Amino acid sequence: MIISTRKIKIPKNHPRAHSLMIRERLIENIKSGVVAPAGLIAHGRGEAFDYLLGEQTTAPAKKAIRAAAALLLTAQYPVISVNGNVAALVTKPIAELAKITKSKVEVNLFYRSPKREMAIKKILHKAGINEVLGTDRTFQVKIPGMSSDRRRVDSRGILIADVVLVPLEDGDRTQALVKMGKKVIAVDLNPLSRTAQQSSITIVDNIIRVMPILISQIQILKNRKKFYLQKVIQNYNNKLILNEAVSLINKRLVRIAHKQSKK
Repeated sequence: MIISTRKIKIPKNHPRAHSLMIRERLIENIKSGVVAPAGLIAHGRGEAFDYLLGEQTTAPAKKAIRAAAALLLTAQYPVISVNGNVAALVTKPIAELAKITKSKVEVNLFYRSPKREMAIKKILHKAGINEVLGTDRTFQVKIPGMSSDRRRVDSRGILIADVVLVPLEDGDRTQALVKMGKKVIAVDLNPLSRTAQQSSITIVDNIIRVMPILISQIQILKNRKKFYLQKVIQNYNNKLILNEAVSLINKRLVRIAHKQSKK
């Protein structure tokens, strides 16, 4: 069976079929204005780290996802930050996550333009998110200490949030949000990035895999008492989780190298 996208035909049994389909989805969304061309470079960098992780959700990632679920459930005013790649890849899961956690959804872009903002807002609306923040200049304010367009946030959203989920984020804004006293949950395949190192909780995993597991964890934990959720958060150590992720990559590479040397 052949999977068709644009004029490209991808055999279903191709070893990289799923990965190629994700790439094609991003390319399609460049045409619609949702994804910036640089988004493909960012995705490629993430794919490289995904290979190193074995393209699977690791034990450290699962611990981080559980802590993230607890943090979102205890948040007073959670906000999900959405860029072009996130909108293109996990639109419906973002809508579901926003609904079950009562989170606001805000568009935030490095390569910002009114056209891109509207394109992303359109597909978020289509996914069922009625209120999309970050596109109305009337409510835009600037985060101090930043120079890129990601410093522009919505006064009804990220500015007043206590917890911000920032999938596929830039390190400078993550650092700025933490300095403002916010708890930041990142999804980043690179455990060595500034974003990963600066965040309160870093999920070192592919956003495609993360979202269903995160939603499932929230469903499991949502009826737990607040003190239990707070305990989950208190017992979480992000530096330790990042160290575990790096260690896993290292062990996997050593194992592969050892196997290759025996051939």
